[in-house]
Amino acid sequence: MHVFSHLIGSTIVAVGLAGCATTGDAVPPGNVPQPFQTQTAIEPAAHPVAAAQPVSSMSYAAATAGKSAAKNKYVFPVRASRVSFARKNAHSGYPATDIFTACGKPVVATTSGVVLEVSRVDRYVKGKPDGPRNGGKFVAIKGDDGIRYYGSHLSRVQSGVNRGVRVRAGQVLGKVGHTGNASGVCHLHYGISPPCKTTGDWKIRRGVVWPAKYLTSWRKGGKKSPTSAVKAWNKKHRCKV
Repeated sequence: MHVFSHLIGSTIVAVGLAGCATTGDAVPPGNVPQPFQTQTAIEPAAHPVAAAQPVSSMSYAAATAGKSAAKNKYVFPVRASRVSFARKNAHSGYPATDIFTACGKPVVATTSGVVLEVSRVDRYVKGKPDGPRNGGKFVAIKGDDGIRYYGSHLSRVQSGVNRGVRVRAGQVLGKVGHTGNASGVCHLHYGISPPCKTTGDWKIRRGVVWPAKYLTSWRKGGKKSPTSAVKAWNKKHRCKV
């Protein structure tokens, strides 16, 4: 059966699988995704992969100091004419959002920045304790705004997207899939967080502030920035969950 037709036609499946698990990236029943909406503007073609540059080791505070959110371009992280995601805080357990669309749709960089982490191999094992493998194939970048943007359950990671490589807003990072603990449903698990560690802090990487209001803005071509919310979270929690 065609994957996209299955997603659109099988409302019961989408309704039952609309949120990720409390401690991982899985999709349990109980949260209802919003109806598909037609995108008003398709993002332009991706820019070529830029030359690799080293990942900065500066602290989170230093990374965000002096940055002006108004200067950063933000792009909706999936390039597709039909998508669905919860407009309110509907994710279970921790702040993240599931963006539902057909498998194979391009996942793009939210903003310009540097690739922090990449997983090209799905190492998730069903039944194992929740952990960093739940996301399957994924890409995490640190934007020029100092914020980390994480997308998981990819079917593939784009060639040339490697740790330390600089990417531009709208550049293709991979393709939507259902790797990892995604319950077989095509979607992008999307998380926003401070880059507390370059690698390994998966409980933070998966998301610490609700993305929905930013996604809504970016889908309409807006520039709403999560910088203040992420900085406020980190001031309170100091990279601990």
